[in-house]
Amino acid sequence: MAEDQQDTQERTTPLHEEHVALGANLTGFGGWLMPLRYTSDLAEHRAVREAAGLFDLSHMGEIHLEGAQAGAALDAALVGNASAIGVGRARYSMICAEDGAVLDDLIVYRLADEHFLVVANAGNAPRVAAELVARSAGFDTVVTDRSDETALVAVQGPRAEEIVASLTAAEDVDTVRGMKYYASAEATVAGIGVLVARTGYTGEDGFELFVPADRAVELWRALLAAGEPHGLVPAGLSARDSLRLEAGMPLYGNELDETTTPYEAGLGRVVKLDKTGPDGEPLPFVGRAALAARAQSAPARVLVGLRGEGRRPARAGHAVVQRGLDGAAGATVGHVTSGAPSPTLGFPVAMAYVTPEVSAEGTQLAVDVRGRAEPFVVVRLPFYKRS
Repeated sequence: MAEDQQDTQERTTPLHEEHVALGANLTGFGGWLMPLRYTSDLAEHRAVREAAGLFDLSHMGEIHLEGAQAGAALDAALVGNASAIGVGRARYSMICAEDGAVLDDLIVYRLADEHFLVVANAGNAPRVAAELVARSAGFDTVVTDRSDETALVAVQGPRAEEIVASLTAAEDVDTVRGMKYYASAEATVAGIGVLVARTGYTGEDGFELFVPADRAVELWRALLAAGEPHGLVPAGLSARDSLRLEAGMPLYGNELDETTTPYEAGLGRVVKLDKTGPDGEPLPFVGRAALAARAQSAPARVLVGLRGEGRRPARAGHAVVQRGLDGAAGATVGHVTSGAPSPTLGFPVAMAYVTPEVSAEGTQLAVDVRGRAEPFVVVRLPFYKRS
């Protein structure tokens, strides 16, 4: 493994040796060597849906903005209205280029009146940090990239609250149990001071715990031990991908990239064109002009969900084609961005960009899977939503 790391130049998280000891199959992702699976993709996926899974997310970036104008700086840097986030709450947002293209999708946490945390995707984190520094010039704020000193683990699944609460200090238990979705608070878990957030990327209830990197192993082991009686298992990137696909959540590099604006991805709701400054005047932000124009124009492509009517799954890059009356493949109308069999639902699911003319729910299409037209139908996202 050491030789592989040296050849690929991939970074490892503070939990790397834990993954090796657990027999994880490791893979490169976003410049990091990460666990793909520990046992089987299906077992880890089902554990999260039925009990709980434990994920290492320490490859993500943690960028802090502090100062009297931290909120204003983020308003100017991102498409959302960060200054309107309440203390202790979080919001999904994006950072875009001047032409409106998505550079990354983010979660923004407001930790205090003048303190925000921006969580960026692994491969994009250095660029996001650099952009935030550049875009904050002239504002009374300090941008600090604390990714290297921060580890992040997630407990996801219907037993997540029970597991995390069992390790939480008595004075913090009510805070953790009563925490709303997309909220956060500092708490002591397994004797360690952490930031607990009720966020996740699986479609299930759960928590993400930000912990000092040098305490990550201690927290990981405590969560594994506390969770074992409840059915918790360590889970890798493969299960994380199939879980987020069922939940209709976009992945940067698949559904989002620098050729895409939030509107094509069906995420125009996160763009706040009506932001105003202290004087009530429209607040400029990077990409605003392009996004305002895009909001008024007809889309060239639309992100849709596809439900397979056969058993062969579509995969990223496969062509989406019109389906003839005889089932034969017709003209190409789009391409698949993510696709897999759904362990929860029992049929193939995919997300794809298609032309608007074939984007209506119920439209019968096909996907070219190795030269064979496999039948799919357009459905509303998400495919799965917890009860």
